[in-house]
Amino acid sequence: MEAYLLDWANLLLRWLHVIVAIAWIGSSFYFVWLDNSLKPPVDDKLKQQGVGGELWAVHGGGFYNPQKYLGAPPKLPEDLHWFYWESYSTWLSGFSLFSLVYLFNAKTYLIDPSVANLTPTIAVVLALAFLIVGWIVYDLLCRLFGKNEKLLSVLVVAYVIAAAWGACHLFSGRAAFLIIGAMIATIMSANVFFWIIPGQRKVVASMKAGEPVDPIHGKNGKQRSVHNTYFTLPVLFAMLSNHYSMTYTHPHNWLVLVMIMVAAVFIRQFFILRHKGNTNFAYPAIAVVILAAVAAWIAPRPVEPVAAVPATTTTAATATAAASASTAAPAAGTGADLAQVQQVVQARCIQCHSSKPTLMPTPAKGLILEQPEQVKAKAQLIYQQVVQQKLMPLGNLTNITDAERAIIAQWYEGGAK
Repeated sequence: MEAYLLDWANLLLRWLHVIVAIAWIGSSFYFVWLDNSLKPPVDDKLKQQGVGGELWAVHGGGFYNPQKYLGAPPKLPEDLHWFYWESYSTWLSGFSLFSLVYLFNAKTYLIDPSVANLTPTIAVVLALAFLIVGWIVYDLLCRLFGKNEKLLSVLVVAYVIAAAWGACHLFSGRAAFLIIGAMIATIMSANVFFWIIPGQRKVVASMKAGEPVDPIHGKNGKQRSVHNTYFTLPVLFAMLSNHYSMTYTHPHNWLVLVMIMVAAVFIRQFFILRHKGNTNFAYPAIAVVILAAVAAWIAPRPVEPVAAVPATTTTAATATAAASASTAAPAAGTGADLAQVQQVVQARCIQCHSSKPTLMPTPAKGLILEQPEQVKAKAQLIYQQVVQQKLMPLGNLTNITDAERAIIAQWYEGGAK
């Protein structure tokens, strides 16, 4: 029941996170499009009122005429809409989901002993440090080099690359990708919280007081808003990457992450320029080339089944089961039976998928694989997770071998008999 309730909490938080993220990204994309699509007003009265650009649009059977003032409008309306709840809600729901899945199960999700031998406490502290320090360093770069946009862009890109390398050498690949996405998302939301909204509030306060508006607030807010625009697609990939193990399980996964993020930036650049009337297909073409190169680079290579070698495990029971599975491993071209698969499951899977798991407080996803009939009932799921996607075991905490994966593959492909 505890696992069932946790799954519901996971589902509802994930759903909430997606809903508010759509609202935030949608409003961000819309305003970037709007800002780049405005044209100087034809009406002289609008020019005299300080309108620097306007746009006519039709949507849902209605006509709209948004206008942008170069400075303060002649009269500030009472009902002024602020765009900030979308950002805060996205970050809060995302952090809650990150805590529920990763921080509260650090041993299972954050740590990969083959990458770094961390304790759960250290892993949690380091994960939180990436979010906090990530914002501090980025903000410092903007403060020091904000007047030189090109240099600042290079430094921010270099910083993200360094962070990606560091995360992938500290955490499991799956967690590392997500942590980098969360770090960038934290920067985006912090930009809204510490710079964009406070700057807008100062502008409004000056207007209400009849004082001159300091243009620095608009300039700083614009700079951070532009950064957020380019961050958006890389963050989306990082958040989706946990479904695609071929990216984060690669030996050079940090470079895979960086290259796909760079492709995402080129895609975003294409749309930004297109909004300005400059359609340059070179940018999406470069993105396609990068993605194709990554796909070719990380493509799986065929591996012939070999006799399994017993792996060192934490208990005598699992070691015995692993040895049994190894001696029963089929030779190339032969089949495998359920008994052999069950031996692999006993050695590598029941630490999480038993009535009393040792690697987590409750059976993962409520799935129990203690009996042969339970294994056979979930044959397709096991094949997908263990052989095709190599998502399981998580972080390969139980040291499953390629030969043992081959046993499962031959059994399932032979009809799961």
